[in-house]
Amino acid sequence: MAASTAPTSGWLRGKVKAVLSGDCLVIMGSTRAEIPPEKTITLSSLIAPRLARRGGVDEPFAWDSREYLRKLCIGKDVTFRVDYTVPSIGREFGSVFLGDKNLALLVVSEGWAKVREQGQQKGEASPYLADLLRLEDQAKQQGLGRWSKVPGASEAAIRDLPPSAIGDPSNLDAMGLLAANKGRTMQGIVEQVRDGSTVRVYLLPEFQFVQVFVAGIQSPSMGRRAPVETVVESEVTTDEPNGDASAEPRPQLTSAQRLAASTTSSTEVSPDPFGREAKHFTETRVLNRDVRIVLEGVDKFSNLIGSLYYPDGDSATDLASELVENGLAKFVEWSANMMEEDAKRKLKTAELKAKRDRLRIWTNYVPPVTNSKAIHDQNFTGKVVEVVSGDCIIVADDAVPYGSPLAERRVNLSSIRSPKLGNPRRDEKPSPYAREAREFLRTRLIGRQVNVSMEYSRKVSMADGPVPTAGTADSRVMDFGSVFLVSSSKVEGDDTTPSPAAGSQPAGTNVAELVIARGFGTVIRHRDFEERSNYYDSLLAAESRAISGKKGIHSAKDPPVMHITDLLTTSAKKAKDFLPFLQRSRRLPAVLEYVLSGHRFKLLIPKETCSIAFSFSGVRCPGRGEPYSEEAIALMRRKILQRDVEVEVETVDRTGTFLGSLWESKTNVAVTLLEAGLAKLQTSFGADRIPDIHLLAQAEQSAKRQRLKIWENYVEGQEIANGSAAESKQKEVLKVVVTEVLGGGKFYVQTAGDQKVVSIQQQLATLNIQDAPVIGSFNPKKGDIVLAQFSADNSWNRAMIVNTPRGAVESPTDNFEVFYIDYGNQEIVPYSRLRPIDPSVSSAPGLAQLCSLAYIKVPSLEEDFGQEAAEYLSEHTLSSSKELRAMIEERDTSGGKVKGQGTGTVLIVTLVDVEAGSSINAAMLQEGLARLERRKRWDTKERQTALDQLEEFQTKAKRERLKMWQYGDIQSDDEDSAPPVRKAGGRR
Repeated sequence: MAASTAPTSGWLRGKVKAVLSGDCLVIMGSTRAEIPPEKTITLSSLIAPRLARRGGVDEPFAWDSREYLRKLCIGKDVTFRVDYTVPSIGREFGSVFLGDKNLALLVVSEGWAKVREQGQQKGEASPYLADLLRLEDQAKQQGLGRWSKVPGASEAAIRDLPPSAIGDPSNLDAMGLLAANKGRTMQGIVEQVRDGSTVRVYLLPEFQFVQVFVAGIQSPSMGRRAPVETVVESEVTTDEPNGDASAEPRPQLTSAQRLAASTTSSTEVSPDPFGREAKHFTETRVLNRDVRIVLEGVDKFSNLIGSLYYPDGDSATDLASELVENGLAKFVEWSANMMEEDAKRKLKTAELKAKRDRLRIWTNYVPPVTNSKAIHDQNFTGKVVEVVSGDCIIVADDAVPYGSPLAERRVNLSSIRSPKLGNPRRDEKPSPYAREAREFLRTRLIGRQVNVSMEYSRKVSMADGPVPTAGTADSRVMDFGSVFLVSSSKVEGDDTTPSPAAGSQPAGTNVAELVIARGFGTVIRHRDFEERSNYYDSLLAAESRAISGKKGIHSAKDPPVMHITDLLTTSAKKAKDFLPFLQRSRRLPAVLEYVLSGHRFKLLIPKETCSIAFSFSGVRCPGRGEPYSEEAIALMRRKILQRDVEVEVETVDRTGTFLGSLWESKTNVAVTLLEAGLAKLQTSFGADRIPDIHLLAQAEQSAKRQRLKIWENYVEGQEIANGSAAESKQKEVLKVVVTEVLGGGKFYVQTAGDQKVVSIQQQLATLNIQDAPVIGSFNPKKGDIVLAQFSADNSWNRAMIVNTPRGAVESPTDNFEVFYIDYGNQEIVPYSRLRPIDPSVSSAPGLAQLCSLAYIKVPSLEEDFGQEAAEYLSEHTLSSSKELRAMIEERDTSGGKVKGQGTGTVLIVTLVDVEAGSSINAAMLQEGLARLERRKRWDTKERQTALDQLEEFQTKAKRERLKMWQYGDIQSDDEDSAPPVRKAGGRR
């Protein structure tokens, strides 16, 4: 056949929405309107075989004719024009082109329609009539389509239609059909769309004409139609009984006529908002299309409930999901219960998104006032650090840095409620099975990895639990979600099945389902508008099993009773009365219920049915509000909160807190704190009474070497941590500048940043230094404070006269020995470099402070390596830019008043080079320029520990035979030996 040329201008463009018969199409316009205009076009001058009405019989080849045209052009873009109209029947006849091919010519050439040479009126004919007649003759000659010459072909081309179930449910065994096809995919062709979620389908190959409600959803209603509309569009054909060309086409109502009829009918109900849009949405996707149907169930009225999938390119698309995602249907629980869990969750999630985006039917949707804004980070993974109750846990989010305020997230299990634990402080006793519910979750979740899917937030009353409230002062917003225990196998002893992964849905065992299945909670009956768990039906099923199995709160038996003595709320005397019971067993099993601070906890001792306050022996963390206190608490929460532990109680203090050691998985927990640099070891408790003391000491030393947390400013050789709190606070630390180094480990310092230093310097800078005084007019004496010019830089400074020339001053060159009271230097200057000073300047005490290195003995300048020691000390301290800290260990007042260099009160200090991060004391030991001083006066616990720490530096110098150790060990001086023990029997 020669193809006709497609028109190029003055024609309309559209898309074929439906094919009603072998010669009739519904074409919708190519516009952006939600519901574009439509035209029903009958191909000009054609008469196709008539399809059967309900209960009728097809004309021969009617189905084949319709199928040819349907498969040829359904859903495709076409170009068309109206050739003529017949006003009496309200029908339009036209020419339709698919690409460059005339559909009428194609249909006739295949023998699926006959040509009507002329209509009732002049001009009622196709412009391509001549071509149509020519092609019809060719089809007849070749016996194509309805012109087949095969014997019995006409009879075989009539469908054997079973009775229609539409309008007469007795014609369909719905349950039998479901049973025969449950889980199977059925092929069908959608013949009519009643509304967005209801379709009428021919099930192939039997041609059962059934109505199917799309499972899990409901679109807005199309209302009730007027009685005059009794014919479905798929039944509109010609009325001729024998194919006579002169027969009138059967009347068909236009859209305007249907609308007019609907407005005049007393039984008409207008469509719901977006009802027409939903129907059109479905029509454009499934009407007259090949679809796949999976029957899900049958309702009590024998209506078929099923999922419907339509072709979309190379894949199949779920109609229900598309409708819900586009805001043209809502999720319906009763029919969704018939579906698989994955499909149901997908619909529920799609509805939540449509609500948030306020799409179409949700345009005016306002979340209930009890619901907060969308939860941040809907899905996350982490470890359970605490089980608050049977329906609330705290999870440490893996994606949030450790120590961050958002690291731990409270998750309330969606749609369930467990018994309340009560409040001992308000004298509220736990509800039956409340403790059992929490213990059930604790043993299964603590420390375990979970996937969390946050679902909704709700404002709840603090008194009534998760019941919506509005604007009450005693309410707070709580976040709800589903929690899945990551496990490769079924949780032992639990009546649930791990949920399979579904797209972005988490995998594992649903924790809420675990709780409900064991009878430790109930499922909340939500109101229609309330959001709920995405796994609500599984929870209901688990609750049903628990009820039938009479488990937990559903049991007829009396709930278990456990009386716990809470020693935290009792007197210290009662706590002491429990001490013998807790000391009977060397180690007791316990559950760590609460972290009160980094080193203090609340423990439940099941064997003794009591809860106690417990603290580590000899280990202390920073107090509340101090640096690293919160980090210590966070570490203990992650490591041991609600874990099964072992505890060894040694004693109880005056506040009723029990002291001892605690192990988790055979690990001493105090070691963990010390290793992390979040605690200090306090030997004042009595090291011999602490188990694993050697491990604790090693852990603390490791943290010190790495300068972790509280040891970040720790300096080797400087011991500031091991005394009692009172002793540590008494130690004074000064920021100093070394101004002069003497022999024997002594030196002078000024306090850096001291306002006195600044004031004196300013006063000296304002002085008007006169010429040298006339001999005899100025006679400085020993002990006087004068101005002296320092020979090294010619600066004028306050100085004390230490020695004067014998007799009276006779010459400007007569020498005076002076001591610079603000720097500690001492030199001899001539009389000409001295000046009298105003009393207002001289009266202030000298700024130079004499110090000596603590715990070590440095050789004097006259002894071997004395000069080297002084040079080393000068080299590492004499610099105004050097930042030094002096920790005062002791004050030695045996030097009397200041009379010159090396006299006066001596501060015994540990001198720390802040930049180097080490003490000068330890450095000199390590260089072999000093040795430990073991005089009796240092032998306190604190100072003995300091000596022990410095010992390693001396040992290193000895081992390498450095400086004073080059010939081996040095014989101790008499002063380093302890005095002999006096014999009893009186005083000498």
